[in-house]
Amino acid sequence: MENNQDRASHYSEDSLTLFGAVALGTGVMIGAGIFALTGQMAEMTGALFPFAFLSAAIVVSFSAYSYVKLSNAYPSAGGVAMYLKKAYGDTLPTAFYALLMYFSMVIAQSFLARTFGSYTLQLFNISDSSVLVPILGISVLIFAFLINLSANRLIEGVASVLGIIKIGGILIFGLVGIVVADKSEILLSGGQSDNTIQGFIGATALGILAFKGFTTITNSGSELKDPHRNVGRSIVISILLCIVIYALVGFAVSSNLSLEEIVKTRNYSLAAAARPAMGDYGLWFTVILAMLATAGGIIASIFAVSRMLAMLTEMKLVPHSHFGMPGSVQKHTLVYTILLGLLLTAFFDLSRIAALGIIFYLIMDLAIHWGVLRHLYRNLGAQRAIVAIAIVLDLVVLTGFVSIKLVGDPLVVGVAGVVMLAILLSEALFLRRNPITSEHDNH
Repeated sequence: MENNQDRASHYSEDSLTLFGAVALGTGVMIGAGIFALTGQMAEMTGALFPFAFLSAAIVVSFSAYSYVKLSNAYPSAGGVAMYLKKAYGDTLPTAFYALLMYFSMVIAQSFLARTFGSYTLQLFNISDSSVLVPILGISVLIFAFLINLSANRLIEGVASVLGIIKIGGILIFGLVGIVVADKSEILLSGGQSDNTIQGFIGATALGILAFKGFTTITNSGSELKDPHRNVGRSIVISILLCIVIYALVGFAVSSNLSLEEIVKTRNYSLAAAARPAMGDYGLWFTVILAMLATAGGIIASIFAVSRMLAMLTEMKLVPHSHFGMPGSVQKHTLVYTILLGLLLTAFFDLSRIAALGIIFYLIMDLAIHWGVLRHLYRNLGAQRAIVAIAIVLDLVVLTGFVSIKLVGDPLVVGVAGVVMLAILLSEALFLRRNPITSEHDNH
C-alpha cells in the first residue's frame, strides 16, 4: 500500500499561474505552426497560405468552445483524457480516443524537435536533409526531458521567458518583414502548387495543427490557480495571440519570397524569408528565435503529454510497467513519452510527422465534440448548434486532408490506419483482461 502511494502522481496545487499556462500553450502552438508549417501549407495551396491560417483559426475557434466548457467544469491533470471519461465512461472509446490524442501530442514534440534541427543548420549553411537534423532534434528532446524532471516553478519560468522572447521576436520579424519587403504587393498567383478548394482545405488542416497546442493547457487543471476559470481563459488568450502572430508572419513571408522559394525552403521558410528582408543579421536572428521557440514548445508539450498518460494509467485504462524505475507514475510516463519522441524524431521526416498528427488529432477532436453534443451539453450549459458546427468543420477538413494524402502520400494514411487499428485491438484486449471495477470510478 505504501509503495502504491509512493508511485501515485503528485500535483502541486496553485503552482501554475495564468501567465504560465498561456506560455505553455503558446509554446507548443507557435513553435511548429510558424517555423515549419508555413512552407508545407504553401506547397498545398499556393500563395493563399496566409488565408489558410485564418481559415484554420475559424475552425479552431469553434472547436475551442467545447474545451473551454469542459475545462471550466472538469479541470484536471488528465485534460482530454478526463473529458473523454466524462463523456464515455471507463470504456474502450475513452481509452482509444485519449491515446490518439497522446500520440498526436508526442508527434507534435517530434515535429518541433526536427524543426529545431532544420533551423539550427541554417546558421552553418548545411542542408536540412542532413543526418544532423535528427541528431539535433534528439539533443533538444533530452534537454527538455531534464527540464521536465524539475519543479513546476522552474518549468513555468523557462517556458515564460522563452515565450516572451518568442512572441516579441516573431512580432518584430513580421512587422519588419512587411515594412522592408521589396515586393509592392503580396503574391497571390498560384505557381505550381495546388490552388484547388481541396488544396486549401488540406492547408487548413495543417493550420489546425499549428493551433492544436491549446489542448495542452487542459492538462494543467490540477496545478493551475483557480482552474475552473483560468484553464478556459488560457485557451482563449493563447488562440487569440496565435491568430495575430500567424497572420502577420504569413503575410511577411509571402511578401519576401516567391512561392517557389517558400516551397523549396518549406522546412525553414522563415529563415529563408529573413535574408532578403533583413540580410544575414536577420537570418541569424530568425534562426536563434526558432531554436528558442521550438525548445520552449517541446518543454511545454512534454509537460502536458506526460501528465495525460499518467492520468490514463491511474484510470486503469492503459497498461503500465515500472521497469524497475523509482518515483511516481508521472515520472515514468515522462520517460516513456521521451523515448517514443526520440524514435519518431530519428526516423520520420517533417511532412509525414505533421500528417499523422493532424489525422489523429481531428479524429479525437470529433469524439470530444460528439461527447459534448450527445452526453454532456446539459451539464456544461453548452450551445448544441456551436458544437454541431465544430463537428461539420472537422469532418470537412479531415475528409479533404485524407483525400489529398491518399493521392500524394498514401503510405501516411496507411500507417495512420494501421496504428489506429493496433491501438484499438490492444486496448480492447487489455480492458477485457483488466476490467474496470467500481473502486476506479472516481478520479
